[in-house]
Amino acid sequence: MESLGTDNSLGSIRIADEVVEVIAGLAASEVEGVVGMSGGLVGDLAHMLGRNKNLSKGVKVEVGEHEVAVDLFIVVEYGVAIPDVALNVQESVKEAIESMTGLKVVEANVHVQGVNFKALPETKEEDFRLK
Repeated sequence: MESLGTDNSLGSIRIADEVVEVIAGLAASEVEGVVGMSGGLVGDLAHMLGRNKNLSKGVKVEVGEHEVAVDLFIVVEYGVAIPDVALNVQESVKEAIESMTGLKVVEANVHVQGVNFKALPETKEEDFRLK
């Protein structure tokens, strides 16, 4: 795990890559139309088994000295306009990272990994026989 840091007269400030990942993941998951983050097959299996409570799931970052590139792997809700949701994710993540860390986001790549279908409400089967 790399960390971003600056030195000043009082000491140094270090921001771990994982912190940037968590910020990006939370910002993306709050966008309307995003159902969740996708950590890939292995990450999703670990999450289902309860072995992974990772808030940075579905996020990969490359942090430089003053810039960051982010890859986000999301699952969207069925029926939404995917390009609009992806753009909103990019904007939300960029704003959150830049305001909280001071890093400049040079890339925010959104990879739509799946679509989540809402469960249809169960309909009661009515007995149409004559009585």
